[in-house]
Amino acid sequence: MFYALRNLFSLIGLVAVVVVIYGAVKMAPMKQALDAFDEKAVDVYVEMMEKVLETGNAAEAMVWKVPVNEDLSIEDVEETMKFVANEHNIKNVGELPLSGQIESMTGKKSRFLKIYMFCNALTAAQMLEYSDAYSAYLPCRVSMVEDKQGKLWLYSLNMDAMIYGGKPLPPALKEESEGVKTIILDIMNRGAEGDF
Repeated sequence: MFYALRNLFSLIGLVAVVVVIYGAVKMAPMKQALDAFDEKAVDVYVEMMEKVLETGNAAEAMVWKVPVNEDLSIEDVEETMKFVANEHNIKNVGELPLSGQIESMTGKKSRFLKIYMFCNALTAAQMLEYSDAYSAYLPCRVSMVEDKQGKLWLYSLNMDAMIYGGKPLPPALKEESEGVKTIILDIMNRGAEGDF
């Protein structure tokens, strides 16, 4: 019996060593690729994964979400966001009043949903020079959404994966992208508070 257990533990140890070696060989290229990424990349993806595990919703992990102060009307939030955008010299390049369109198509009352688009054309040009895939992030969108309980929220794409999620951006583009991130968060936060 002793020899059988010893042989079993030896076999388990051998299998464990083989699994570790196999895993190391398979993971080495991934680690090498990650070493070339921005120093914040791992933190960005860990945060996203934590959010996915918490909510079960990948979209929740890729957005910023800010509750609107209950004392504010839709018009108050819109006016503040446009003021803040103008203060930062970023253009309001369009609006999509989706709830109005839903109502006209269905004939039924819809929760409020409107998308506001902000853009700095020179920053957009720099992003496209780096990668055409960045066009999917353009223009920067902020959505105002009335949830099922009637509360207003502001949403925007979390830009961290775009800025930090791969190989480091060229310094000038990284600085410009971080500037846009700061502006969009300022538009959202001040818009949600009615802070002119």
